[in-house]
Amino acid sequence: MEIVLTDRGGPEKLRIDDTDAPAAGRGEVRVRVLASGVSFAEVQMLNHRYPMQPRYPFVPGYDLVGEVTSLGQDVTGVAVGDRVAALMVTGAWRTHVVLKADRLVPVPDGLDAGVAAAATMNGVTAWQMVHRTAAVRPGQTVLVHGASGGVGTLLVQLAVAAGATVLGTASSSKHEAVRALGATPIDYRTEDVAARVRQLAPGGVDAVFDHLGGDSLRVSYDLLADGGILVNYGSATTLHDKGHWLVPYLATMRRFASWWLRGLAGRARGRRATFYYVKPGAAFNSALAQVYRLVAAGELVPPIDKRLPLAEAAEGLRLLMDGKATGKIVLEA
Repeated sequence: MEIVLTDRGGPEKLRIDDTDAPAAGRGEVRVRVLASGVSFAEVQMLNHRYPMQPRYPFVPGYDLVGEVTSLGQDVTGVAVGDRVAALMVTGAWRTHVVLKADRLVPVPDGLDAGVAAAATMNGVTAWQMVHRTAAVRPGQTVLVHGASGGVGTLLVQLAVAAGATVLGTASSSKHEAVRALGATPIDYRTEDVAARVRQLAPGGVDAVFDHLGGDSLRVSYDLLADGGILVNYGSATTLHDKGHWLVPYLATMRRFASWWLRGLAGRARGRRATFYYVKPGAAFNSALAQVYRLVAAGELVPPIDKRLPLAEAAEGLRLLMDGKATGKIVLEA
C-alpha cells in the first residue's frame, strides 16, 4: 500500500494505492515501514509550495522507521530484522520501501518506532540548528517561533539543555505545554511578539529560530543582540501566496544579501542570518545517531500529538493544517 498525492489542493487529494515496492537491487535493502512522520513539508506539497517537489502524482513522506526484510547484493553492515531509520524527503508513506543501504541509521533496541519517527527529521533539524548552526551556549537567550510544533518542542528542549534561556511563541492553549518544556511562552495571536521579547530580553536575543519566513524575518533579525544569529528554516507564512513557489525564497535571499552587505560594511553589530535545511548524508546519519542516544536516555522527548494508521494520512494532514497538533503526528503501518 502507498499514499499518493495526486494534485494540488487539500487532504482529499490523497489516494490509497495497492502497490508494493520491488525487490532490493545491488547495494539496496527492502524495508517494511513501521512509522513515518507528518510534517509541514507535506502541507506545502499539497499547495505546490515546497522547493523542488516532484510532479504530481507522487508518494509523500519525509522520513521513516522500519524493519529490514531483505538485502540486495553487496550489502554489508545490515541484517534482515534490523530496525532502521532513513530520511527520504518523499516516498516514505508506503508499507514497504527500497533504498540504498548507506541511507540507513540503526534504531536503538527498545526505542518505540513511533517515538523514533517523531525524532528523525525533526530531531536532526533541531539538533543541528542548536549545536551546529547557532552553537547555543550557556547563559544565552534564544527565541523559538512555533515552540509547540514538532521541531519547536525539540528546539526548546535542546536549547534549555544547552543552558540557554528560551522564549517560545505559541497559541495560548499550548502555553502550559511550552512552560513544561522549560520555555517562557509568548502568545503570537494576542501579544505584540517583538515588544514582549524586548521586555523579557532588553539586550536582544542571541539566536532566533524562524520557520515562518516572509516579513517575520525582518522582525526576528531586529530582535538579535550584538553577535546574534537568525536561523531561517522554513517559509510557513507564504503557504497561501500566489505565483511561483520560488518567489518568496528569492525575496528572502535578497533580504539576507542586504544583511550580509551590511556586515561587510561594519554596520551589522556582528549579527548574522543564515538558512538551514535538513538533507540526507553522512552528517545527517551522525546527527540522528546522537539524537537517538538522547531519546533513548530520556534526555530528549519528542512529543507525539497523535498516532494514526497510514491509511489515515489525510486526517493527519488536516490536524496539522488546523494548527491543533502539539508535537508530532505519526503514521503507523
